[in-house]
Amino acid sequence: MTEPKGNLEVLDLRHFSAAQLRPLLRHEAVRWERRLHWDYATSAELLLEYLDGRVLPGFAALRGKQIVGYTFGVLESAKAVIGDVYAPEEAERLDNPICDLLLRHLIEMLQATPGVSRIESQLLMFPAGALAEPLLSSGFHTFPRLFMHWDFASAKQGQANAAVPAGLNLQVWQPEFYESAAEAIHRAYQFHVDSGVNDQYRTIAGSQRFLHNVIRFPGCGKFLPANSWVVREEASGKIQALLLSSQIRKDVGHVTQLCVAPELRGHGIGRLLLNCCARHFADSGIRSMSLTVTEANAPAVKLYEDLGFKTLHRFDAMIWNSR
Repeated sequence: MTEPKGNLEVLDLRHFSAAQLRPLLRHEAVRWERRLHWDYATSAELLLEYLDGRVLPGFAALRGKQIVGYTFGVLESAKAVIGDVYAPEEAERLDNPICDLLLRHLIEMLQATPGVSRIESQLLMFPAGALAEPLLSSGFHTFPRLFMHWDFASAKQGQANAAVPAGLNLQVWQPEFYESAAEAIHRAYQFHVDSGVNDQYRTIAGSQRFLHNVIRFPGCGKFLPANSWVVREEASGKIQALLLSSQIRKDVGHVTQLCVAPELRGHGIGRLLLNCCARHFADSGIRSMSLTVTEANAPAVKLYEDLGFKTLHRFDAMIWNSR
C-alpha cells in the first residue's frame, strides 16, 4: 500500500460539522456526475443532516487544519454498512492511500463494536480492486458487481405492451402492494447469489426494510411509483414479479429492483418489465437508464446486454461475517 504523503491525523467524524464536510461532498458529487451520470446532491444533503446530528460513526483525515478525506458507517442491529469513503485528491486514482487508511480505522471500529456480526460494503464509485487490500486483509469476501447503462439513443426499446402470460396482470405500483412485494422479493432471492450480497433478502422482514429504504430515502434516487411495475396473479393478487425505478438525474432513470419468481423465469417477464420501464422513461423525456447487477448473475447480465445495456463501471461488493 502507498503511504499517504504528509502528516495525517485521523479523528472521529463526530467532531466535525456539516459545514466543515460540505466542500468534500460537493467535490464528490461532481465525481458521481462524471462517472455514473448520477446527481448526488440530494443524498449529500441528507448525509450532511446526519453529520450535523453527530450520529454517524466514522473518521475524518486531516492534513494540518484541512479535511482531506472522510468515511462513515451505519449500524443496523447486528449488521454494519460501510456507507462511504472519499478523499478528493485520490478521486481519479486506483491507489487510494488516504481512503485505505480511513477504511482500516473504520473496519477496526466496526468489527470491535459489540453485537456486530456482519459488515457490508458497496463502494460504488471505486473500480473493482481499488480498495480491496484493507478489506480482504480484514476477512472480507468479494462479490464483483457491474454498473450498467442503457442510452436510449443507441438502442430501440422493445414493445412496452407485449403480452403478459395468461393468468397474470401487469399493473403500476400502488402503496397497498408493499407487503406482497416484500414477500415476492424474499421468494425471488432464496438460494440466489444476491442474498449473499444483501442479507435483507433472506427474510420477509428484511425485504420490507429494503423496500422502505428504496421508497423513502434518496440513496438510490427519487422513487418513481408511476414507472414502477408489478406482475400479479389474476386469481389471488399475489405478486410474482416486480420492477421498481427511480430518477438519479434530470435525464437519467435507474432500476432499483427487478425480480421474478423462480417458477416464472424464462418466460420473458423480466424483459417485458424492463421494456415497459424504458418506454415510459423515454416518453417522459429521460434519455437513459442504469442498474447494478452481480457479475455472477449471468442470465441477468445477458438479458441486460441483449436489451442494450453496456457496462459503465465494475465495482466490488465486500462482505464480512464474524462466523
